[in-house]
Amino acid sequence: MSAHPKVDNATGELLFFNYSKQDPYMHYGVVDERNELTHYVDIPLPGPRLSHDMAFTENYAILNDFPLFWDPQLLEHDVHLPRFHPDIPSRFAVIPRRGGTEDIRWFEADPTFVLHFTNAYEDGDEIVLDGFFEGDPSPLDTGGTKWDKLFRFLALDRLQARLHRWHFNLVTGEVREERLFESVTEFGTINPGYAAADYRYVYAATGKPGWFLFDGLVKHDLRTGTEERFSFGDGVYGSETAMAPRVGGTGEDDGYLITLTTDMNTDASYCLVFDATRPGDGPVCKLPLPERISSGTHSTWAPGSELRRWDTAESAADAIGL
Repeated sequence: MSAHPKVDNATGELLFFNYSKQDPYMHYGVVDERNELTHYVDIPLPGPRLSHDMAFTENYAILNDFPLFWDPQLLEHDVHLPRFHPDIPSRFAVIPRRGGTEDIRWFEADPTFVLHFTNAYEDGDEIVLDGFFEGDPSPLDTGGTKWDKLFRFLALDRLQARLHRWHFNLVTGEVREERLFESVTEFGTINPGYAAADYRYVYAATGKPGWFLFDGLVKHDLRTGTEERFSFGDGVYGSETAMAPRVGGTGEDDGYLITLTTDMNTDASYCLVFDATRPGDGPVCKLPLPERISSGTHSTWAPGSELRRWDTAESAADAIGL
């Protein structure tokens, strides 16, 4: 199973994919609410690929074949060196969630690599998919130690990661794409209740120039094209921002944004909580953590009631109350 399986809270299903160096190079599967693997199909690819994320709508799963992959000749000698091929288009596989290999529809788009998608949904004959388009998926090597190389390679400004939208027409086969924002951001999250549905807000990370650290957060308004930002401050770096819907909330941004930060000036770590309707005002709560934590990437939020069920449930069905 690869990095980012998806949970559909409406059905309790886990949608996932994997990839390997053996033909057919990718598979897609579904685990139902009772922890049983109920669907598993081949997704044939031209060769080994490096897919990191996927997306889903009410009726479809969306997988990908991006032109950033291990050099085939070097791979024969067990050398894993990724190369970007700007002359090869990006490909997206749209498959019914319980569909077979023969049901896959392939759509071609501009060459890129997408580390993370934010959401997807159905709009009439179209599937709308949002994610972070990388203008330079393979930045030049700047030397240094292997860790220097890695942290510079993944710097958001060097990848030129920007929020992007693809439209796949299931009737005509047409593909349209558009850049949603010019600002460089990544690691976007949404209100989990709006997964696979038309939505308005993305909460993303801003990056320290030239280095893979998050120095602030931004709220993207997809309807107005505006942004609201908050900077953590000099020498302070945070995690991906989780969105916690308010219990009894009525709006998409009626909830809280939560991130964990580390202040490199004082070696102290904090949990910051923001009002999701106005994160630019700063945190409404700043909780000191008992120990310093390293700056991380992904995070998630789950209500305490769910965590207690997970701790005692004998199956996924029990855990989510089905």
